[in-house]
Amino acid sequence: MLLWFVLIAIPILFGLYAQVRVSSVYNKNLQILSRGHITGAEAADAVMRRAGITDVEIVEVEGHLTDHFDPVHKRLALSSENYHGTSLAALGVAAHESGHAIQQKVGYAMMGVRQTLMPAVRIAAPATYFVMVFGIYFIGTVFGGIMLKLGVAALLVMTVFQLVTLPVEFDASRRAKVELPELGIIDRDELPGVSETLDAAALTYLAAFISSLGSLLYLLALLNGGRRDD
Repeated sequence: MLLWFVLIAIPILFGLYAQVRVSSVYNKNLQILSRGHITGAEAADAVMRRAGITDVEIVEVEGHLTDHFDPVHKRLALSSENYHGTSLAALGVAAHESGHAIQQKVGYAMMGVRQTLMPAVRIAAPATYFVMVFGIYFIGTVFGGIMLKLGVAALLVMTVFQLVTLPVEFDASRRAKVELPELGIIDRDELPGVSETLDAAALTYLAAFISSLGSLLYLLALLNGGRRDD
């Protein structure tokens, strides 16, 4: 029970805290309009053009915090509130996603590794969910042992992916914090609001890694315990 609490429950609680934190900080800075009145779409375009990127399409997508960069189709997608918005939160998110486009252009190694892992992650993610939700009912059986091994393999892929994601996301945020004031999109004294938004978002990536690692260690402990019983 203690092992479950340390490796599963605490990471889940940290993940919930990270989600609450990013939502609170984002909503706060969404209300603070930048003095330059530049929209997120305009900021993203300016950041990419400065880096010599002209072949990435900036599109508006539905949803809340659905912003992302698609390196395969070279699309930078911004949610409506960030595409049209002029808030510090909108500018931070837009510049962050532009940071990913710059990473692709300069051949940022960790982004390449992350993209290489994507096909395996698409298989591992549902396998991990199935094992963590239903595997407990089969512990002690032959099928349970197979499920544990499957879960370990899937979680190993997810943990490596989440680990690689950390420098990718941190680097994109670093680039955003540099580009926005240097381009004159925000004043230096507006940077704290942008930084607060991006730093809060970084917590969610850290929480995802801790959760994957905790689950992996928990399944390894169960598997090792089963072997001792054999």
